[in-house]
Amino acid sequence: MKRETGILAKTWPLRDTTPATTINPPTYRGSTVLFADYSEMLKVGCHEYEGITYGTDRLPTQRQFEEAMRQLEGGAVTRVLQSGIAAIQTALMAFTKSGDHILVCDNAYGPGQRFCRKVLKKFNIDFTPIPAGVGADIEQYLKPNTVLILLESPGSITFEIQDIPAITAIARQKNIVTVLDATWATPLYLKPFDLGVDVTIHSVTKYISGYSDVLAGTVTVNERYGQSFERFYKLMEIYTPAEECYLALRGLHSLATRLRQHEQSALTVARWLQTVPLIDEVLHPALPCHPEHHLWRRDFTGSSGLFSFTFKKDYTDKQLASFVDSLQLFALGYSWGGYKSLLTAAKVKRATPSRYAKKTIVRLSIGLEDCDDLIRDLEKGFAMLT
Repeated sequence: MKRETGILAKTWPLRDTTPATTINPPTYRGSTVLFADYSEMLKVGCHEYEGITYGTDRLPTQRQFEEAMRQLEGGAVTRVLQSGIAAIQTALMAFTKSGDHILVCDNAYGPGQRFCRKVLKKFNIDFTPIPAGVGADIEQYLKPNTVLILLESPGSITFEIQDIPAITAIARQKNIVTVLDATWATPLYLKPFDLGVDVTIHSVTKYISGYSDVLAGTVTVNERYGQSFERFYKLMEIYTPAEECYLALRGLHSLATRLRQHEQSALTVARWLQTVPLIDEVLHPALPCHPEHHLWRRDFTGSSGLFSFTFKKDYTDKQLASFVDSLQLFALGYSWGGYKSLLTAAKVKRATPSRYAKKTIVRLSIGLEDCDDLIRDLEKGFAMLT
């Protein structure tokens, strides 16, 4: 009997079935996308084809998530990337070229600043760190070749807030692109395009996904720069796996409910911390004691579950370890925005003067655990320092 050889000896006919209707969208995998006929393929070469041409051309699950974020943010174009830092890097590359100069707010995400120092400078793109609480005084840092300003408001460690409308008004006059990392507030509690921002960035890894099991980021661009970014994204053949887009899209459905609980619990813990004798400052923009609280009240409609505090005493690493390692509900880990409460503690280095210089910043990401239990956990930890 003659045997057929090869990985696949014959193509088996597949039964044509009607797809099931589900609440959540299907996830698409694939590299090759089939055309209906040769005329469709010819349209691709003439730039007349509006469908999906290949697996890197944003499969349907990705496009559905992008459209949901675009509508939520009120932008012209949204594209999803493999992580929050990938979103920052792509936005910076899309709007700069050799010989340009950019300004980077000194409380912006650390890896994004390192990308400017280590990568952009290699391609003759200069950058200047600017104070974390900058506003209309940004004009003094501008150069004739400044083309972009990167902001993060509030910063995710020391929580300074920039005067966004003052900055964007100056930038528009000089045709400078403004990019804002708005991950802390999510699109629910801050509308950057209403404040004149050109490009927004979100680490989808945080509140939008909500379960600490997704790596993704988004860049949303206004009408003025939308087509330019769209072309750059397509040229780079960037795409994000369908599973990440599916989970992020699922997270959007519960974002408002989760964020309300994060906000409420974080404010409860923050206000309690203000009564603890060991604590010096609680760095939460929604508290009246925050230096930029007036900007938060003007520009934001809510707050999230991430904030920091400082101690009155400068404890040694060994003393801090006795506090941190005694905690049971607060896990040690980078990132934030998930259901699990997290903690980090470190001194933060700044390139510009900082009101928190040489202070240990303890950052809390308040999750969805019972708020009273979280306070008791911290109480037990503080007892290790007395």
